Amino acid sequence: MPVYTVHAPKSLGNDFRAAPEKIVFVRDGFHVWAFLLGFIWLIYRRLWLVLLGYIVVQLAAEIMLRFTHASGFAYAVTMLVIALFLGSEAGALRRWTLSRRKWQQIGLVAADDEEAAERRFFERGSADSFAFSPKASPAIPMPRSSIAAQDAAGFFPMPDGSR
Repeated sequence: MPVYTVHAPKSLGNDFRAAPEKIVFVRDGFHVWAFLLGFIWLIYRRLWLVLLGYIVVQLAAEIMLRFTHASGFAYAVTMLVIALFLGSEAGALRRWTLSRRKWQQIGLVAADDEEAAERRFFERGSADSFAFSPKASPAIPMPRSSIAAQDAAGFFPMPDGSR
């Protein structure tokens, strides 16, 4: 079942129910249309800086492949790798653009499609029931380890600990 991150402009604060049309749901996972039609998908989603980076990477790859007189197979593999990267990271790139535009992540929803995610998100109840906080404690308490944080040589930081 796909997972959606829910985003709203910071200007709305916790009063996002007043303007539900401004809330954006971003699906996590592989985006087929970004893979197949990367340039058009980026324009449609208005990811302008990502589009600029995509064009730069495409041009750099094109120049490098022509300069090295690469075969058609190498050209196809290079362009396939770029398309696979865009398809697999499309959701993360969209979330990055939203955070740059001063949007905040206000929740997570698991649903079959975006419409079901919207219904599930707004049916949850009060704003506190789906407020997302990265520092929030987990719903199920985790057992404490008998090993102190210092014994782990810093590889496994404790929650709310210093970094």
